[in-house]
Amino acid sequence: QPAAERDTRGVLTFVNENDLYAFTNSDRHYTNGVRLAWLSADADLPEWASALGDELPFLDPGASRRIGWALGHNIYTPEDKTRRDLIRDDRPYAGWLYAGFALQSESPNRLDTLELDVGVVGPAAFGREVQNHWHRVIGADPANGWNNQLKNEPGVALVFERKWRKIWELPTGGGLGFDAIPHISASLGNVATYGAVGATLRFGHDLGADFGPPRIRPALPGSGSFKLNDGLAGYLFVGAEGRAVARDIFLDGNTFAESHSVSKKPIVGDFQAGFALLFNTARVSFTQVVRTKEFDGQNRPDFFGSISLSLRF
Repeated sequence: QPAAERDTRGVLTFVNENDLYAFTNSDRHYTNGVRLAWLSADADLPEWASALGDELPFLDPGASRRIGWALGHNIYTPEDKTRRDLIRDDRPYAGWLYAGFALQSESPNRLDTLELDVGVVGPAAFGREVQNHWHRVIGADPANGWNNQLKNEPGVALVFERKWRKIWELPTGGGLGFDAIPHISASLGNVATYGAVGATLRFGHDLGADFGPPRIRPALPGSGSFKLNDGLAGYLFVGAEGRAVARDIFLDGNTFAESHSVSKKPIVGDFQAGFALLFNTARVSFTQVVRTKEFDGQNRPDFFGSISLSLRF
């Protein structure tokens, strides 16, 4: 790729997902997620990462490439956090603390991402400390059942995502149009093993700037990078994804030890809607998510919101 066409800026992205941001304002199940990620400038890869990308047949050899790093933390709880005893018919308490390494290849109409997440589930993930400290800060009651959380276990998840993008510009010009972004993804590991398919529909200005807003997995995938054709872009979006789930440690319980578990549902769906605003060096997004029931005995779907901020420099 000619140097003049390369994006010479990296992107730092912060994502926070919380049921506090949902219009229903619930406080249960997937109750908080935080992710801080760095994506390099185009073609700014160390030699070993470039060589690794060359050996992977599912990455487009003619596309631009980036390398990424991430730190993340998720918290899962049952609905009733006043109880100290084990709630057998609701999901376990669990924390997930991880670091991620990613390789990404991007062409105008396709984005591939391969990511390896490595971390820990259990008390070493500090789910209890993070949640109850935050509850003290905001004046909320503590969650009392953390003594029943999943046990310490190293966690690994290898994730691949592919997105395609087709843009239709309106005849009025000015960069206004709509697009469709179908995607496939899969995860393999003791933390999560699933296959997914879905799509996002967007309407707005300069849709070629990115592939949708970033999220915390499992989720409809967006893109860490963005680059505008002019000084301002924005869009509204809706999307849906269906996942066939073979393994979910946060429902199935520990892999190598006895722990609390529930009977998970093999098919889970996500539905989302929101907006994104993009400037020369910044992108912000807000997403509302509905997640269908994940386990037997769950009495209603879950609702949560996602907020992201990305900075180019």
